[in-house]
Amino acid sequence: MTTKVDVIVVGAGLAGLKAAAELEAKGRSVAIVEARDRVGGRTKPGEIAGEVIDRGGQWVGPGQNLLLAEAARLGIETYAQYDKGEQVLHYGGSRRTYTGDIPKLPLLALLELDRIVKRWDREAATLPQDAPWSALKALDWDAQTLESWILRNVRTSGARTFARIVARAVFCAEPQQLSYLFFLEYLRSGHGVEHLIGVKGGAQEAKFKGGAHSISRRLAESLKSPVVFDAPARAIHQTETGVSIRTDKGTFEAAHAIISVPPALAARIHYDAPLPAKRDGLFQRMPMGSVIKVHVAYKEPFWRKAGLSGQAASDAHAFNVVFDQSPDDEHIGILAGFIDGAHAIEMSALGDNARRQHVIAALVDYFGPKAAEPIDYNDQDWTAEEWSRGCYVGHMAPGTMTLFGDQIREPVGRLHWAGTETATEWAGYMDGALQSGIRAAAEIMARR
Repeated sequence: MTTKVDVIVVGAGLAGLKAAAELEAKGRSVAIVEARDRVGGRTKPGEIAGEVIDRGGQWVGPGQNLLLAEAARLGIETYAQYDKGEQVLHYGGSRRTYTGDIPKLPLLALLELDRIVKRWDREAATLPQDAPWSALKALDWDAQTLESWILRNVRTSGARTFARIVARAVFCAEPQQLSYLFFLEYLRSGHGVEHLIGVKGGAQEAKFKGGAHSISRRLAESLKSPVVFDAPARAIHQTETGVSIRTDKGTFEAAHAIISVPPALAARIHYDAPLPAKRDGLFQRMPMGSVIKVHVAYKEPFWRKAGLSGQAASDAHAFNVVFDQSPDDEHIGILAGFIDGAHAIEMSALGDNARRQHVIAALVDYFGPKAAEPIDYNDQDWTAEEWSRGCYVGHMAPGTMTLFGDQIREPVGRLHWAGTETATEWAGYMDGALQSGIRAAAEIMARR
């Protein structure tokens, strides 16, 4: 069966759905093909102990204006991330508590942390928003990893540890995997280190009532054209006059197409004619981060009574970043956190039971013996998701951005590219996904 429309959108995450909504608003007919049996992409609904949870992306913060506006338009309210009390840092084999975004470390480490964070933000500010590869120091910065930069520029062990924790928490990758230029561009896009890692005033400030995944669901429900599920794009044939996409649910033909899946997945589609070498090279060099998101439920949020916020971080445990996800009425307690980077790859191979044992052991170290008595457990291994291959975002190794980065948003004939990786602001976040969908739709409208 062949379906003919004006535009085909591949992928029903926020980027693809927003692109489709923009095109329909301009009178264009759209077909949205999705490999999964649901919308939402890297947002995903779940449940623990009878409570709705987000197994994927969930937070929103100041400056993410597109996401906040979209949620408001769809009637979805936000509420604050719980942030009262002290945070836990498990560092160097011992446990300590602190308040604020920066943990208590030796004085020299704190002074150095302040210096390197200011340097990162200062260097990130020199990058042109649409072309970071053209910055004056781009070649130098893109020739080194974040890890090599740390070894060369950071003296104290505490500051080095913090820098590595930031890399794993933000990118779900090891610092030796990341180009320093890509790292700086991500900081620029996300308004700086403190904004990216912060709760109050930061990117983790608030959540969505009913879950972030409800934004995608309501956006899909508002479209004229229903999403075609279980329809991965297998092959794309492009001519001077149109595009044909073969899926497991038939063939779709259109004048243009928007590919709104991560680069690592776009690379698996067969293209006829072949993609230009630079575009193909970019796809080959943007692997996804590795992360397992975990929720653990308890009879009550016992940590709150102990004066703790439920937030924890560690330089040793694989389950190394934790937040309080308890409902406001506190009828149960829920902790959510992440196993990321190399730890996620290792824990994915070990299986569910081993992960659970490690997570509970880590929570006992963070919050005490009551953490050994959960009433429910749920984890989402994004590395094992066939149609994600990881989270949160595709990243770049040294040499990628300066050699191939200028292709990130460049159309290939009648193919246009969306997805949070292509955003110029809030890349890697839901807000960036919406921006990319709006841009890709505008590109097509400008051609007709």
